[in-house]
Amino acid sequence: AMWGVKIEQTKDGKHYVAGIGLSMEDAEEGKLSQFLVAANRIAFIDPANGNETPMFVAQGNQIFMNDVFLKRLTAPTITSGGNPPAFSLTPDGKLTAKNADISGSVNANAGTLNNVTINENCQIKGKLSANQIEGDIVKTVGKAFPRDSRAPERWPSGTITVRVYDDQPFDRQIVIPAVAFSGAKHEREHTDIYSSCRLIVRKNGAEIYNRTALDNTLIYSGVIDMPAGHGHMTLEFSVSAWLVNNWYPTASISDLLVVVMKKATAGISIS
Repeated sequence: AMWGVKIEQTKDGKHYVAGIGLSMEDAEEGKLSQFLVAANRIAFIDPANGNETPMFVAQGNQIFMNDVFLKRLTAPTITSGGNPPAFSLTPDGKLTAKNADISGSVNANAGTLNNVTINENCQIKGKLSANQIEGDIVKTVGKAFPRDSRAPERWPSGTITVRVYDDQPFDRQIVIPAVAFSGAKHEREHTDIYSSCRLIVRKNGAEIYNRTALDNTLIYSGVIDMPAGHGHMTLEFSVSAWLVNNWYPTASISDLLVVVMKKATAGISIS
């Protein structure tokens, strides 16, 4: 069965046809109904807007719609407007966009990021290679030893406590560069006397260094391993000075510097 209506016109020797038709045909699955349109341009116009803007136009193998709501869309290629387009998605999965605001998670196997900011925590489980690093990869802390204030030339007296927290998943080393301390010799007519300066170092309460300098200079330096997961480490550096008969001693000690760094041997050989 078939029904149709058409109009025809010839101009300058060229034949033009426009028409619509309904048909019912037999197919392998049964009956096949068809609605056919013959036209160079098809448009659905909403009369409520004064017939000014077609809400649907098909022309030259293209369809134009102002606003579209689709439940599901399958398309091998998606391209936005603009020249060049601001957004495109190709059949091989390549996504190109000028701007992206992603509130969910992102999973990627490779790529390049330029001029990015990580606002919160970042965990790198593989190898990190960087030409320039700014930050606390190596942490340092320094402080001058306390002084006794009873004399114009105040002598060192007191304790500095350094606490290194076990807050990293890797082994670290605590390096104490050279701390120099010395007493002094006081010449007398019969017997010389000496100002003494003593430095005691304790690790978690256990004494690991105890030396006294007279008119010489002694040096303390150390490298202390701090395995991950073994708890915090407390280092105490106590200095004192004295002279016979409770006289004011003459003594000195350099400032304390403590360096904490990751323990690693990559790129280093020692024998």
